[in-house]
Amino acid sequence: MRDHLEIIHTQPEDPSLHMPYVPAIKAKRGKTVYLAGAMAAPLYHHHPHIPEEFDTIPRDAAAQTRIAMESLRQVLRAAGGELSDIVQMVRFIKDLDKNQDAVNRVMAEYLGDHRPTSTTVEIVRLATDPRLVVEVSAIAVVPD
Repeated sequence: MRDHLEIIHTQPEDPSLHMPYVPAIKAKRGKTVYLAGAMAAPLYHHHPHIPEEFDTIPRDAAAQTRIAMESLRQVLRAAGGELSDIVQMVRFIKDLDKNQDAVNRVMAEYLGDHRPTSTTVEIVRLATDPRLVVEVSAIAVVPD
């Protein structure tokens, strides 16, 4: 955990629970950065959407999550931060039973020991392209 952020627990942490998130994070200082939803689609694409722009999207959840996490990292670094500065994530996942384990594995690779607060929402489809299975939006607090 970076020193500008503080993890908040209401009781002693029980490592046997293997929680993939924390109850709260307090920003002690820094600048708030609101990140748009990241997905396997190109960061910059046309609107209205042109389906051909998404023809190279991988079909599996792990590969899509890896692209989304790289996109989040790229945007955070442009804002002066790192993935460890994320304080809140909202994950939109199509077909949780099929995709959530792969999404969780890849996110754990990228986040390491860092656990932001998070919410997971199962969706029918993402607006950008029906081939997408995961989108992640985030709020980060980067150092001053």
